[in-house]
Amino acid sequence: MNGNTDTTEKAAVVLLSGGLDSMVTAAIAQEHGFRIHALTVDYGQRHARELQSARGIAEKLGVVRHSEIALDLRSFGGSALTDDIDVPKDGVGSDIPVTYVPARNLVFLALTTAFAEASGATDIFIGVNALDYSGYPDCRPEFIASFAETARLGTKAGIEGQPFNIHAPLQHMTKADIARETDRLGLDPAWSWSCYDPLPDGRACGECDSCRLRLKGFEEAGLVDGTVYGNKD
Repeated sequence: MNGNTDTTEKAAVVLLSGGLDSMVTAAIAQEHGFRIHALTVDYGQRHARELQSARGIAEKLGVVRHSEIALDLRSFGGSALTDDIDVPKDGVGSDIPVTYVPARNLVFLALTTAFAEASGATDIFIGVNALDYSGYPDCRPEFIASFAETARLGTKAGIEGQPFNIHAPLQHMTKADIARETDRLGLDPAWSWSCYDPLPDGRACGECDSCRLRLKGFEEAGLVDGTVYGNKD
């Protein structure tokens, strides 16, 4: 992972899911002078409300280009987000939860690298977090660092001396830190969507791991999250 963000109007690709972390990551990339090419993946997730948020964030941030690609991981299953498995709502545990989508960030980063190479960008931003998160293995610093080497070895740009810089600016932040960054950057939290299992009336459930971590972060930061939740207990 390369943390260098000294740029002069260079292009960067941001993996924009529509969640809070990806929104903050995109704004940080812009703050460091990058022109943003955003990539959103519709992978058949049950929380497709996130896709609407990604489109809105891309518009509000004024990205240069926003591409959305369909990749239906429901044909694989194996996750509560892509299969007929209940989303757990009994609190964040220590084991990798069933909301883990097999190799999702590995697949997404491969797509993002292809998009970056086609766009002439050598900088890639991803909003993974390794502190207050659900324990997904593809959010760890070791994975991000190893992928940067894989991208170098597996692309024309890489072998011709233009390796990709993988930026993960939220990697070592708590959710409270990310909430503070949202405020500092002048972003409206309600632009983003984090809930894994939205209620029928469109509200966030307030009980899944993602909702719990987000609510905890804003509470600890002493900030208001404008998202409407069905349950905050």
